[in-house]
This record gives sequence, structure tokens and C-alpha cells, in this order.
Amino acid sequence: MKIAVFSDTHTAHWQVKVPDADILIFAGDMTCCRTNREVVDFNKFLRSLPHKYKVVVAGNHDHRLTDDPEKATALLSEAIYLQDETVVIEGITIYGAPWNPLFNDYACDAFALPRGTVLKEKWDMIPSDIDILVTHVPPSGILDRNGPVSHGCTDLAAIVAARKPKYHIFGHIHNRHGVVKYGETRFINCNVQGKGGVLRSPLLLDYETGEILEVEKEEV
Repeated sequence: MKIAVFSDTHTAHWQVKVPDADILIFAGDMTCCRTNREVVDFNKFLRSLPHKYKVVVAGNHDHRLTDDPEKATALLSEAIYLQDETVVIEGITIYGAPWNPLFNDYACDAFALPRGTVLKEKWDMIPSDIDILVTHVPPSGILDRNGPVSHGCTDLAAIVAARKPKYHIFGHIHNRHGVVKYGETRFINCNVQGKGGVLRSPLLLDYETGEILEVEKEEV
């Protein structure tokens, strides 16, 4: 089973070449905080892709998805949109949640909650019998540093340690990218925002082995 994972396109999705895979997972920030049109365009992008299953979680820039989960599901008709929900695909149980701690005074704050009790209540909803957890924000201490500051969530880190999913997929922090394994869980920051505005490629995950596969390049 191959899974293509990426996040943080911020309306540049048409510039991203998504590798062939059985499942596509997008971990938030498809837009730049502005209009329904950006969401509709992302949905059109999803429609252009051949992947059989397309799982999407929102991020802190995706304001147009905050008001009504049913409206968000309608706008993203080409996706399996998850907001505190589980889906089982080919025997793989995936849970998605868009929540994130308030970031800074300049950041968009869709799905942003104050650290502590309110945010912890959202993470406590994560079930114990999942294979893949998809959030926008990273857990504290794991691929979450922006300069000297760690922006991950401590309560999320605690719940992941307790639930022990096989994979935790996220984005949000643009200058951290890649895969690390702690205990039973592989953590994947799959954002595509490289330095100087150069977009990275989505990652292609071999679900069974945890290996990140090399993506074949198109011949010029």
C-alpha cells in the first residue's frame, strides 16, 4: 500500500506533482485564509488526480472550512474530509483533526485554540485503535521548531504516546520536513514549502515498511 502525503500548499497546489499512490493524504493549509474560491480550486485540483482515496484535514489557514463541517464536506466533494472523524480504507484506520495551538499574532487562526484544557479535549477524542493520525500541527518536540522556538503541542504529544498510531502525519512548520520514529510511531512532517518559495515534492510512503519511496522523475 502506497500513500502520498503532503500539506501546506497555500494555493500553489497546481504546481505540486503528486506521485501515484493508493491513498492521498493532505494535512492542511490548502488556502491563504481568504475565499471559498480557493477551496473550490483545491477541490478541482483533487478532481484532476487519479488517486482512488483522497483524505483531507484542514489547517490554520483554512478559515472557510471552520464554520460548518457539513459545508466543508460539500466544498471538498472530491475528498474524504475529516474533522474529528475516522475513516477505514482498505483495512487502514485513519483519524483526522484540524486543531492547533494559537500560533502568533501574525498567523491565520482557523481551528486555533488556546493551549490547555480546551485543546486537550480535542486530542482526547482521538481513538486508541487507529493506524494513521492526521493533524495539521506537530506534537511538541518532533519536527516542530521554527528557529529556536518549538511550536508543537505538548498535549498532542502525550495523546500520541498513549494511542501509539503506526503513523502520525502533519505539516504546519515549513522549515521542518521529513520522518523520524519514536517508539511505535513514525512521525512525518510532509509540508511542501521549501526555502525561497521552492516547493518540495509530496512524500510517498510505503505503508507496510515505513519507507519513504523515491518518486520517479518524468523524462524531459
